Amino acid sequence: MSTLIVDGANVVGARPDGWWKDRAGAAARLHERLLVADIEYDVVVLVLEGQAKGGVRAGKDAHVRTVHAPKDGDATIVAEARKAAEKGDRVVVVTADRALDARVHGVGATTLSPTWLLSRL
Repeated sequence: MSTLIVDGANVVGARPDGWWKDRAGAAARLHERLLVADIEYDVVVLVLEGQAKGGVRAGKDAHVRTVHAPKDGDATIVAEARKAAEKGDRVVVVTADRALDARVHGVGATTLSPTWLLSRL
């Protein structure tokens, strides 16, 4: 199995398209694009925090599972990566956050940039 974990705030923030005016709407648009994307992962986990959580309900839609971070998104992303790696999944986290990159590598995940994901949506 392969799991792609998406740092929603980091991916949305990678394009200056006015997302800061409507964080919930930006999260909903990212979610919709992930649902129809042709990417090579069995499971996609979208992690949302703060106001972005208002745009997508927590739960599973097709192959995309949305997780609402109770506090900071980074801790939730690391926990999701650890859980998937412990199951034996190949885990990739989409983020440009260097500190998060180091943390997820510590639990067995690799990272790709938001640009990589956005080019496939």
